[in-house]
Amino acid sequence: MKERNRQFYILLFVLAIVVNLAGISVKFFTDDPGLYASIAKSFIYKKELLGLFTYNQDWLDKPHFPFWVILCSFKIFGISAWAYRLPALFFFALSVVYTFLFTKKHYGFEVAAIAVLILMTALNSLMSNVDVRAEPYLMGLIIGSIYHLSRLEERFSIIDLLLTAMFTACAMMTKGVFVIVPIYGALFGQLLFQHKLKHLFNFKWIVLILLTAIFILPELYALYVQFDLHPEKLVFGRHNVSGIKWFFWDSQFGRFANSGPIKRQSGDIFFYVHTLLWAFAPWCLLFYYAIFKNLKEIVLKRKLAEYYALSGGVLLLLLFSISGFQLPFYTNSIFPLFAIITAPYCYMQLSKFGTKFRLIGQWLYIVLLPVAIIAINCFMRPVNQFYFVFDCLIFGILIYLIVIQIKEDYKRVFMLSCAVILFANFYLNTVFYEQLTVYKGQITAADYANQKNFDKYHLYSLRMENNIFQFYCKRPVDYVPLEQFSAFKPSDSSAFYVSQQSMDQLVQAHADFKVIKAFPNFPQENMSLKFINLATRQTTLDHVYLITK
Repeated sequence: MKERNRQFYILLFVLAIVVNLAGISVKFFTDDPGLYASIAKSFIYKKELLGLFTYNQDWLDKPHFPFWVILCSFKIFGISAWAYRLPALFFFALSVVYTFLFTKKHYGFEVAAIAVLILMTALNSLMSNVDVRAEPYLMGLIIGSIYHLSRLEERFSIIDLLLTAMFTACAMMTKGVFVIVPIYGALFGQLLFQHKLKHLFNFKWIVLILLTAIFILPELYALYVQFDLHPEKLVFGRHNVSGIKWFFWDSQFGRFANSGPIKRQSGDIFFYVHTLLWAFAPWCLLFYYAIFKNLKEIVLKRKLAEYYALSGGVLLLLLFSISGFQLPFYTNSIFPLFAIITAPYCYMQLSKFGTKFRLIGQWLYIVLLPVAIIAINCFMRPVNQFYFVFDCLIFGILIYLIVIQIKEDYKRVFMLSCAVILFANFYLNTVFYEQLTVYKGQITAADYANQKNFDKYHLYSLRMENNIFQFYCKRPVDYVPLEQFSAFKPSDSSAFYVSQQSMDQLVQAHADFKVIKAFPNFPQENMSLKFINLATRQTTLDHVYLITK
């Protein structure tokens, strides 16, 4: 690697770290992080480690591992949004380390550096490190499992055996048993295409499975104690719920068949084809080209450097594509594999068509992303323009240096792609999200309820989805179903958090209540052009309320 290229790789890597950390203190603006942080907070309120609760109600939709890790962060650093995000950033950093190690082993140092930058600059990687769910954990655990599994396949090692089992078990305790699909699928694909399937019949794989089973025992025990020992509990409207059965079957196949208690509109087999165009921006088009070229090489019986990334990544992508329950961030967990697949095609000499496709595909993002951010800022018109000006200055200088210093077209366009996506996400993390949280009524309502004159008030929510409010309240919040509000008789001074939709229903039902205070609120999680435009923003707002009986 040329010294000048090395300097730019290091600079981009440092800037990627800065941008990924820039949103660590942003207040929550979607419901899921508020829910997960509230569940972890409930461990502290209830002084136990086994039960998952929200609004003091039993909850069964995710395994325990992320909540245990978040609890450790809360105990060390206190309860806050940044302490909630810190463990996720650690596991994301773990995915960066293992992506580098795996790619360096099979492709060399420079391709490894490129793969790391692709992973750190993919749009949904950056966004998911602010809007944190389970995916950053899975990114580190899945690629870590595959790396040590690949070493274990080559030669037996106690350390690789233990780490593979531990990472696989932690991944299962994060999202469920489906995570074995990319991990063991990667191994199967590697052996299949290398004509080494007989290596599957080895005692070390039995030991690996047994160790993994041992490492998931804490999860099984926690689920058994909370649910299997208590068939009388009502969970998502059902009695006799088995936590262990849920873990091995319902949590996975209920989601894939879209038959579980939480449902979405039926899946579309092409959902991730178009979703990745923005989620894996600015690398998606090159990723599709890399998939095509790799599959072509396999058909022509030409040897690839390795088959782990292609097998594990494509297999889970196909599984997600045929699933009945689909969300844009699901594929984040295999972004390290996507980065490994894509990286060589950012580096190698391609055919005439491939070279044109690479340049055109990357220049689309290089032009469109800065134009989109500048347009958003013009319409949004934030009062404080410091971060926007700083963003333009820093990345403007970087882009200028890349253009005049990097001579090879394909390396220049790669570095420009990194620069513009970091420019865009620095703006999102420092300006855009901050503007959004100002209009999140759940936050302002919680701040109001945290005042001293409300210390003796018992807090309630009339909907289970008001989790940002639940998290930012500095004491437990209980749940009263909306339809039971009129009949509910609080034993002491009480305040109820009410959304505009719930308020309309209470008014229609002629319920007896008194409004304590109303708060302006943007009710959607997805942005709209009308909200972004300051001139039309007020038309997108409603109110949320604190009421009492």
